[in-house]
Amino acid sequence: MAAAAAVAAGVAPVRARFLASKEQFHAYLRARGEPGGRVDGRGKEEEDEDEVEEKEEEEEVGSCQNEPPAKRVRSEDLGQDGERREDAGAAEKEPAERKRARGQNKSRPCMKPNHYEQRRLCPSVTQGCAEKCYFGSQCRFLHDIGEYMAVKPADLGRSCVLFETFGKCIYGVTCRFAQAHLGDGYQNIVNTDLAKQWEGKSLVRNNLSKDLQHQLRKRKFLFKKADEYLRGLAKPHGNGGKGGKATGRSTEEQEVSNCTTPQEGLGDSPGCPVLPEQGEDPKPDTLQSPGPTGGEEASPVKTVGPVTDEDIIKLRSCEKKKLEIQGKLYLAPLTTCGNLPFRRICKRFGADVTCGEMAVCTNLLQGQSSEWALLKRHHTEDIFGVQLEGAFPDTMTKCAELLNQTIEVDFVDINVGCPIDLVYKKGGGCALMTRSNKFEQIVRGMNSVLDVPLTVKIRTGVQEKINVAHKIIPKIREWGASMVTLHGRSREQRYTRGADWDYIAECAKIASPMPLFGNGDILSYEDANRAMQMGVSGIMIARGALIKPWLFTEIKEQRHWDISSSERFDILKDFTNYGLEHWGSDTQGVEKTRKFLLEWLSFLCRYIPVGLLEHLPQKINERPPYYMGRDYLETLMASQNVDDWIKISELLLGPVPTSFTFLPKHKANSYR
Repeated sequence: MAAAAAVAAGVAPVRARFLASKEQFHAYLRARGEPGGRVDGRGKEEEDEDEVEEKEEEEEVGSCQNEPPAKRVRSEDLGQDGERREDAGAAEKEPAERKRARGQNKSRPCMKPNHYEQRRLCPSVTQGCAEKCYFGSQCRFLHDIGEYMAVKPADLGRSCVLFETFGKCIYGVTCRFAQAHLGDGYQNIVNTDLAKQWEGKSLVRNNLSKDLQHQLRKRKFLFKKADEYLRGLAKPHGNGGKGGKATGRSTEEQEVSNCTTPQEGLGDSPGCPVLPEQGEDPKPDTLQSPGPTGGEEASPVKTVGPVTDEDIIKLRSCEKKKLEIQGKLYLAPLTTCGNLPFRRICKRFGADVTCGEMAVCTNLLQGQSSEWALLKRHHTEDIFGVQLEGAFPDTMTKCAELLNQTIEVDFVDINVGCPIDLVYKKGGGCALMTRSNKFEQIVRGMNSVLDVPLTVKIRTGVQEKINVAHKIIPKIREWGASMVTLHGRSREQRYTRGADWDYIAECAKIASPMPLFGNGDILSYEDANRAMQMGVSGIMIARGALIKPWLFTEIKEQRHWDISSSERFDILKDFTNYGLEHWGSDTQGVEKTRKFLLEWLSFLCRYIPVGLLEHLPQKINERPPYYMGRDYLETLMASQNVDDWIKISELLLGPVPTSFTFLPKHKANSYR
């Protein structure tokens, strides 16, 4: 019976001797989680069935949190973001309170710094300049180190990753591992020899400077190339006197204009340019490299230094930097989980190309620090791009010019595949596939202001049975994009059913000579091999990397890796260390690292160890059944219960703060 259940449709084929019931699974974790139980995962621990049954009788099964219907549906009907096809019959049977339990957990609790640290030390004290407190007499932070140390939470460990790596921890007494680098009188100890090795080295690039942020917030940043392009759109081009229609003429022709008034507005309307307010002094950004366009002769902005050919002659598309990534493994831009520490993990396992999380162009233009953080690039990311989301040509073109002048990237990607309602209803993401005029204006505009290649990521279409990608791809090539990535599902499908690789192969032929990367359902090297045989230029890996980041190694070495629980735990250790480097080792940084670790664990729990499978490989849309791992840690990592994920985080980052709560972003990933 157990073996038959294991091969049921939509359920991963785990060997019968490892299968367990839900009650057995949670009873085992509760028993082994008690004091005295080993959790290092380095030795094989097995328990007799009689002992399991005795523990089941002793422990109250009702204490185990109930599993909602959403977890019991077949995996073909359940996607990454929890979206599931609404069936009229099923909707009638489903209780009223469950009817809306789909998609993102939009009302999930948000733990803010003051929730886990009531009294914080002023940053000026940490930086050693307490006399220059920015807040002055109105500062609400503590300035007395002794008073702060009396209320500071206990340290989480004896070694600080920042101190051991760089020779200095910039968080000083606020570091949650401060005992590793605090001397007498709470003085911050510095390893001078080690610190000198890192002097002048930039580990993370693409930071938002205060000067640039100020210019964006005050709308002082000049978008010369973008304004030239947008003025061309606003002019009538023989279409009944109406502007805004993208024409077939070249970008070079569109950019030549006699109008020289800079457009200062950051609105979403691609209409006539807005004149600058009286009294404003439109000073050029100090971070901008002087790059006048063909109409520079009439420009009131004075340039500095000698005029070069590049100043007066625009690069042709054939002269732009080429994106040579054919045959390489491309880590997809992943919202929430595709952060810099996670990309470092994937890079270490063999990812060739990485891309930042989707960034909203309007937020970037407003100088929002949280949005600019998505553009940060670690020095190990040798081929790196950023992905932009927007719905209108003015904001997208301006954002492209802004990034072209202020950050270091190898390519810029347009998100035309995002299925979520928040983006779609505003005309962005998948909606651009149905707004061909705006889509064309965006691609042509961004391509005209960028010095790096422009790529586009799309889906097969919006509706499930109506594919339109094959009609759009030749246009995208004509508009000037360097590459297209096609996810083999429509917006309505989200992440349900299988990706249509036959259709991807058809589109790859149509796209030629433009490279086309395929995306969807790759979780093993066999999946990757089949995908490459479809004639695509390369493959993009998304959920497969979240479930098992060592997938890149498996593909390159053409093998299945039966990775042990201790090796997987070491990967989580590395992630937490990278997180503490990136987000900080103070309380705020520790809890931010914990948050993103928990989000990632909501995907990692779907992995089934190779040695437990009845046959290989595991399929991405097969739901893992309840099973006992080969040791306690392997079993703990298989749990889809939030409390067990928190337990794993406590093994790495210490106890959670009082009243700590966590709910994963995607409802499909957990139950509570």
